[in-house]
Amino acid sequence: MERYCNELVEWMRLKVSEAGGRGVVFGLSGGVDSAVVAGISKLAFPDTALGVIMPCNSHPEDEKDALLVADRLDLRTKTVDLSKTYHVLAKELGIENPKSIAAINIKPRLRMTTLYYIAQNNGYLVLGCSNRSEFTVGYFTKHGDTGADLLPIASIVKRDIWRMAEYLNVPREVIDKVPTAGLLEDQTDEEDMGFGYDVLDTYILEGTGPREVVVEIERMQDISDHKRKFPPIFTPKY
Repeated sequence: MERYCNELVEWMRLKVSEAGGRGVVFGLSGGVDSAVVAGISKLAFPDTALGVIMPCNSHPEDEKDALLVADRLDLRTKTVDLSKTYHVLAKELGIENPKSIAAINIKPRLRMTTLYYIAQNNGYLVLGCSNRSEFTVGYFTKHGDTGADLLPIASIVKRDIWRMAEYLNVPREVIDKVPTAGLLEDQTDEEDMGFGYDVLDTYILEGTGPREVVVEIERMQDISDHKRKFPPIFTPKY
């Protein structure tokens, strides 16, 4: 794990240097994925890594856990409360069902906009915190979670994210949290997807699993394919 993390640190430094940046910024949610990104970022850029805590009608425990991670890693943070911003926009849009997919996806897109303002103002690159398991089945918001310059953990399945968290000394409370996107009350990743990360990771790494689950994973891959690609560009034939 040490060798793997060191390689990721060097990759991140190289990509930031190639872009002419001087540091990185990312959302610090209080979950294990962003905690791992925080740990790697702190190793790569001890003085110019910034975790942004962006509550948006979020559970108070999430902000508490984010600060716990920052304290453990001695990481700089900035808090931007987007709750009021979300309510103003929701009112202007006339949102009738705040639990609809269209409505809840506003939150990660507001966070993406916030991160890019901070990044551009400081010469930083924006890091996304989506892992390979989520990325494979499209369990992320288009132009939200993956609206980033670099996706440092998008090649790492969830089971290895937990291993990296252990190595990076992420607080036990955060490692043991039930994975959730945190967009709705009592929401969990595995309930949303309809299967566990253990089954999904096995399929990704070995191509095996219960037939009905494999069918569902492949269906989710197909319908979310557009989320992993650059928008199509029309090319005239003449």
